[in-house]
Amino acid sequence: MSVRGRLGLDPSQFRITPGALALALGELAVSLLWLASPPTVRATLDTWLAATPSNVFEHGRVWTLVTGAFLELNFLSIILHMIILWSFVPTLERFWGTARFLRFAAITSVAATVAGTVFGRFVTGDNVVIGGLNPFVDAAIVAFGITYARQPVQFFGVLPLTGRQLMYGILGVVAVGVLLQGDWNNGVAFAAACGAAALMTSKWSPMLAWKRRKIARARAKLSVMQGGKSGPSGRSAPSKPKRDDSRFLN
Repeated sequence: MSVRGRLGLDPSQFRITPGALALALGELAVSLLWLASPPTVRATLDTWLAATPSNVFEHGRVWTLVTGAFLELNFLSIILHMIILWSFVPTLERFWGTARFLRFAAITSVAATVAGTVFGRFVTGDNVVIGGLNPFVDAAIVAFGITYARQPVQFFGVLPLTGRQLMYGILGVVAVGVLLQGDWNNGVAFAAACGAAALMTSKWSPMLAWKRRKIARARAKLSVMQGGKSGPSGRSAPSKPKRDDSRFLN
């Protein structure tokens, strides 16, 4: 008997999806290389990969706004990211599709690094690294909480929650951590990523607004056809002629 038959579970729901796997492998490759390297190599990697106010605004290394998302300096954070990328994140990718999922990851991650480095440059003056998938992970949990607000979730198989409650709980923990540590640069980065996620998954999403406008414009150009001819102003003719099947479009 299959696993699904014995336990009532679908094993495919426990497989990591292609987009989530790509993000996991990217962070693992870059971050483990940094952690395993001697100080001189770490300094070189920081110079060319880390998103910091100095790298972006003083040295013009704008590509670090992208590469910084894959450089996580804390090993425990890497493990947490892998767990979330395997457990919660694939649900979003299965629902959205890989293309939309990767677009979401790119937008929220870049929004975080841009906001964090700008804040560090012009407000705090701290040359703090804004890196790792932390902002994206928080953004994904916000998206999960909005998309699956009433979905029951077993948090680590112990605590029963809904998707919305999980979102509020994680955001609360993140906010307390930022306040206790005074890590304002990364706090702004997290807020930017979560704000972008809320905007992209809500009914006020610019993409949804554009699609609604596109559909409305398409409908405005439609007309009812009778016998291959339309009535005045694109409307059907007021009189109803005798039915002739050969004259109607199929």
